[in-house]
Amino acid sequence: MIQVTGLSKHYGPRTAIDDLNFEVKKGEIVGFLGPNGAGKSTTMKIITGFMPASEGDVTVNGFDVFDRPIEVKRAIGYLPETPPIYMEMTVRDFLDFAARLNQVAKSDVKRQIDWAIEKTNLGDVANRIIGNLSKGYKQRVGLAQALVHNPPVLILDEPTVGLDPKQIIEIRELIKGLAGEHTIVLSSHILPEVTATCGRIIVINRGRIVAEDTIDGLTMRLKKGLLLQMTVAAANPSGIAAIKAVPGVTGVSATGPKLVIELAPNQGELRDRVAKAAVESGMGILEFGAEKVSLEEIFLQLTTEENAKEAV
Repeated sequence: MIQVTGLSKHYGPRTAIDDLNFEVKKGEIVGFLGPNGAGKSTTMKIITGFMPASEGDVTVNGFDVFDRPIEVKRAIGYLPETPPIYMEMTVRDFLDFAARLNQVAKSDVKRQIDWAIEKTNLGDVANRIIGNLSKGYKQRVGLAQALVHNPPVLILDEPTVGLDPKQIIEIRELIKGLAGEHTIVLSSHILPEVTATCGRIIVINRGRIVAEDTIDGLTMRLKKGLLLQMTVAAANPSGIAAIKAVPGVTGVSATGPKLVIELAPNQGELRDRVAKAAVESGMGILEFGAEKVSLEEIFLQLTTEENAKEAV
């Protein structure tokens, strides 16, 4: 659905993005992450045709962004970091304008406006002047204008900025509900939101892609193996030794009743054998599963490592 090849953008001597290559398939929700100034917004602006690239190619829904910009814009709903709204218009009038701008058929305009208002929970303010609304409502109006023509691709740059926790949950559920029929690229600094919403993540730092995978895949790459966490009723040295003796287990650390078990890469499923060793040693298993690494840890490790490489 979105294909980016060799994409670069230069501002004089400064390179904002450098030789980006990635693909977003139909129905995916992909998180686009990176520190401030990494090149996320620049990439999104190029994909949507808002600005030209210096080098490279982008296709959206089969159309080249640079050769067929009108067709690309029809296929995209775009919410930039600052919502493109007219403060002096009412919500409904603005969405009517946005629908017609996106060439929604005249007979479908009202239905599409009502759908976008319902999806973004703007019913209570639909006839109010946008400039009189709170920041959270203005953000939702911006999201509604991206949705009003029901595009197959959504590019959302910080879609929950300014929303309260309840509104964030509502927008998160809306975005998840659009998956499958819509292809979504989502940029956010709220990392738990990305964890809850996105199936795959692209991490960009200093204009380059430093990682691209699922959260579980990134976790495995950073750990160089799999960590299991086990809480037992009664830890004992013989039980710990029995777990260490399981082929493929490279280490066991114990803190009271909690054990962290490290497996060598590409060992397959060893949980049954690890659990059997613990039970037969009389330790009793209370909890057992893969140890989780937060997206914050993944993000910091990836961007810190890349910055260290650049400094060498």
